[in-house]
Amino acid sequence: MTDSLNTTSAPEVAHSNNKDEPEVAILFIGVSLLLGVICRQVFRGTRVPYTVALLILGSGLGAMEYGTSRGLGTLGASIRMWSNINPDLILFVFLPALLFESSFAMELHQIKRCLNQMLLLAAPGVLISTFCLALVHRFLFPYGWNWSTCLLLGGLLSATDPVAVVALLKELGASKKLSTIVEGESLMNDGTAIVVFKLFFQMVLGRHFTPGDIIQFFSQVALGAVALGLAFGLVTVFWIGRVFNDAIIEITLTLAASYMAFFVAEMEAQVSGVLTVMTVGMFFAAFARTAFTGESQQSMHHFWEMVSYIANTLIFILSGTVIAESILQSRNNIQGDDWGFLVLLYVALQLSRVVVVIMLYPGLKYFGYGLDWKEASILIWSGLRGAVALSLSLSVAQVGEAESEGFTLITRRTQAQFVFFTGGVVFLTLIINGSTTQFLLRALRMETTSETKALVLEYVRHEMYGKALESFGELGEDEDLGPAEWTTVFTYVTCLRHQIDRGSPTHPHEASSSGEETRKLILQDTRIRFLNGVQSAYWEMLDEGRITRTSATILMQSVDESLDSVARHEPMLDWKGLRPHVQFPHYLKWRSSSMVPKRLLSFFTVVRLELGCYIAAAFLRAHRQARHQLRDFIGESEVANSVIKESENEEAEAKRFLEDVRLLFPQVLRVIKTKQVSYAVLVRLSVYVKSLEEAGLLEVKETNHLHDMIQVDLKKLQRKPPSVEMPSAHEALNNQPFFGALPDHLKKVLQHAAKECMMFRDSPLYTEDSKAEGVWLVANGSVKWTTKNNAGRQLLHPTFPHGSTLGLYECLTGRPRLCTIAADSVAHCFFIDSAKLMTLSKNEPPALEDFFWQESALVVAKIVLPQQFEAITMQELRALLSESSNLCTYIRGETFELEIGKIGILLEGFLKQEGKEDEVIGAPAGLITKTEILTASKGLPGSRTDSIIHQSIFYLVEARSRVLFIDLHSYQSTPPFPSLNPLLPRQSMGESAGLMRFGSKYRSSWKSSDGPNKSGDGSEDHSASYSAKAMELSVFGSKVPNKGWRSSYVRKFFSFQQPRSQSYPAVAARSLGKQFSSADALKLPARSHGYDPRMVHSQGNLLSTPAHQEWPKVLRRTQSGTSCDSDGDEEHIVEIESPSKLFPSSQATW
Repeated sequence: MTDSLNTTSAPEVAHSNNKDEPEVAILFIGVSLLLGVICRQVFRGTRVPYTVALLILGSGLGAMEYGTSRGLGTLGASIRMWSNINPDLILFVFLPALLFESSFAMELHQIKRCLNQMLLLAAPGVLISTFCLALVHRFLFPYGWNWSTCLLLGGLLSATDPVAVVALLKELGASKKLSTIVEGESLMNDGTAIVVFKLFFQMVLGRHFTPGDIIQFFSQVALGAVALGLAFGLVTVFWIGRVFNDAIIEITLTLAASYMAFFVAEMEAQVSGVLTVMTVGMFFAAFARTAFTGESQQSMHHFWEMVSYIANTLIFILSGTVIAESILQSRNNIQGDDWGFLVLLYVALQLSRVVVVIMLYPGLKYFGYGLDWKEASILIWSGLRGAVALSLSLSVAQVGEAESEGFTLITRRTQAQFVFFTGGVVFLTLIINGSTTQFLLRALRMETTSETKALVLEYVRHEMYGKALESFGELGEDEDLGPAEWTTVFTYVTCLRHQIDRGSPTHPHEASSSGEETRKLILQDTRIRFLNGVQSAYWEMLDEGRITRTSATILMQSVDESLDSVARHEPMLDWKGLRPHVQFPHYLKWRSSSMVPKRLLSFFTVVRLELGCYIAAAFLRAHRQARHQLRDFIGESEVANSVIKESENEEAEAKRFLEDVRLLFPQVLRVIKTKQVSYAVLVRLSVYVKSLEEAGLLEVKETNHLHDMIQVDLKKLQRKPPSVEMPSAHEALNNQPFFGALPDHLKKVLQHAAKECMMFRDSPLYTEDSKAEGVWLVANGSVKWTTKNNAGRQLLHPTFPHGSTLGLYECLTGRPRLCTIAADSVAHCFFIDSAKLMTLSKNEPPALEDFFWQESALVVAKIVLPQQFEAITMQELRALLSESSNLCTYIRGETFELEIGKIGILLEGFLKQEGKEDEVIGAPAGLITKTEILTASKGLPGSRTDSIIHQSIFYLVEARSRVLFIDLHSYQSTPPFPSLNPLLPRQSMGESAGLMRFGSKYRSSWKSSDGPNKSGDGSEDHSASYSAKAMELSVFGSKVPNKGWRSSYVRKFFSFQQPRSQSYPAVAARSLGKQFSSADALKLPARSHGYDPRMVHSQGNLLSTPAHQEWPKVLRRTQSGTSCDSDGDEEHIVEIESPSKLFPSSQATW
């Protein structure tokens, strides 16, 4: 009794010695964190569990304080304050954060797969363990406890502490499956054990329960906790969804939700706070994991990792001090026999765990991932007890009273025994089980690295060695400091030192030939790595704004489910989990029904299809990216090719779905793309502003101002996303570059004549050599082309994208179709009859004719010169022709030179190349300069290497010809098109200075891109204005009102700025080098206009002779009659009738 009085008076003494006692409490926190840092640093890389070291240190501190006469002074006073804290307060302070962190870190698909196993261990398992321990207490312990007291201690000790278990598994690196089962069980049975403890605690205090009351109590506490957790989860997730890029608010909401949920559950709703917080955490794991991206995700991860570390450090050191206090302060109530019964209780605890696992093993093996005997052994041995059980025993001690004969209340001795036995069991399980689990894993060979993974690691080490050598080559020598010493550098890169002696490693997939079982393991490992790459791509797309949070959650769950199937040696089936979300909704059949509101039906249809498009597009993109990464990492192998083939086979349904949506609901795709582009533009602006700040060009205040502006736009995009409707047929036709560039009066008439067509994949638009009946305008989708001459060669990109104008050349010349055109996807096209177009274009100015020829040359260039132009996009080619080309017309007998660095497209007429008079080149054909390689023997004296000589070519005009010349001189410095490099001569920087200037034609044409003048005579219009409008529509898809910004953007969009030139003049400019005037040309021997060529030569290919063409024979003098050239000779200036089928009466002045 005296000791008891001394014990109770200790705080008073401390108070007398420390007037500022409340402030002393902070000392224990500081010392505990300092000890935790020392333990983490000292024992890192060793096999000593961090939590075990903390428990031993805490016990040592408690022994030094309670085993001596206040030997720790002020620190001892702080320790006593924390040891005397209310046990419920310990749970309220530490449990919410630790429970939320553990449950939020669990993966949803593993929770779903292991849920039945966790429920088995958490419900029947806790009850079995409770009754087994109660039997031991009742019949083997000599204390004479009644059944209520025995069941109370059994329920208290049945709680496997999640804090201790999770900390141990994280340190040991156990498998995900085993970690999920053990961690989920510890979270759930912790709540179940607390509920059982509360029930038996009320019975010990004298309250009686009927079986119906017990069932009602369990249902209310457990189910009520789940419902309350779901409510908190819903509110918090909805709130976080309204927060944009504010990590502080998001983290604070998760912290507040965990503590508020625990408090409301325990104090107000009278339900299990543990189950409530666990439900909140799992709800976040299921529906809010994708809400945190980029820096927000990293901040969230680091915050909860820090909270978990601090809480674990404090709670284990505090547990050690409480255990020491319970032993040293209860020496009058704890006798020598109690130490023996403590050991017996520890053994009984392990045996009860064995009984639980054996009885539930059939269910554990059947449900979820299953459970083998090795995993069952780890499950038995990992049943640690920790702070939760210790706090519950301290709450029992608070109601301890004097000896009572009826044992209806807990006596002082029983209270001391509860704390002693609980503290001892916590200490023994952490010290023995916690320290030896790693050895059990090793003995069962559950932590060894498989042969497949060992080969991959060795292969990566070899690649790392190569990267180290590359890095040394790049960084080894400095302009100012000189070279570095590789041998010294290598002494510090010890992780790669052994690679020198080993040489080249065995390829990870070469072992697949050693046996079928080995191949299966390698194939499984490769599939897992591929799926991990796919999931990583999904996270990247989420950060880039390419997918929504909902679609990201579904995509990542599909990968998780596929990983489960791959673990069973099944093929990759990640599309299987996506298929239910990527299909047309069944309620579309109700569209014709008047019972369902069409607006409501359209809303749900668009939402469903939008989600499906996000998923399908992301799936295709992620798989393409993963295939490239796998190929770059592994290289060529039979296993890698097999995995890549599985990936390609899964893409068919995704592609088909997107094509069907493009056909039926094209506005959905436009909405998605608009959102992605809007987000990407804003993100790039944010990165640009940040780069300016890092370069010191912007101050912090300026950066914050610009950053806030961008964040406002991003928030607007998230809360009010664009609702872009797909343009109507009228708008789609006007946004097509060729049609949109036409004069307004022509467009008004042709809009009614155009026929809208939706072409399915492989549907032909027209076939080669068929009659040209009209022009095809591709508004959406793409088409592919084939010709008989290219049937034997594989073209890289034999397609024409949206915005292309097909068949215009054939309509201009009256020729049959040059190639076969078929839809490469679902294509939205318009067809305009050539007769209608010819009739309406009779009286148009020559500038429009030049624009028609320019537009037709886009397709002709791709067909006649596929090697040079197939890798160039249609948009780039349009800019190339618009900016650096000249359209010239020659009459019979003229001669012109194709200069070095230029390409010619013969659109009309017949030519002969100088030196090859027996071959006639007929339109259409590509004209390129000659390239000759001179060996050292043929080259200049003293030359030791081969030389490449470019030679210009002279052509003689056999019949009136129209040639489009493309100037490539300005591309020498930084050529954007590698396929054109062989045609470019070497030249000085001064000759390519035009790269720094933007063409005058664009600057002038943007100003006049609104079409002809209002008078309609077209006298002030130029063909450049038509091409400028077509270029504008090609880039932006529609007219852009701010033309100053537009022209600036186009200048930056195309890296190939050109020197000043004048394309498509009404009178051809003589700027192509050595050419002759019309007078000189007339002096040459004349030839018959009806010349019938024996052979037509087109870029080295023999083509059939074209149909006989009636050339114009009438040469009429102009009104001016004569003009003079530079040398004073009279030059005949004539007007030649155009042979164009669309412009029979238009005239070009010469």
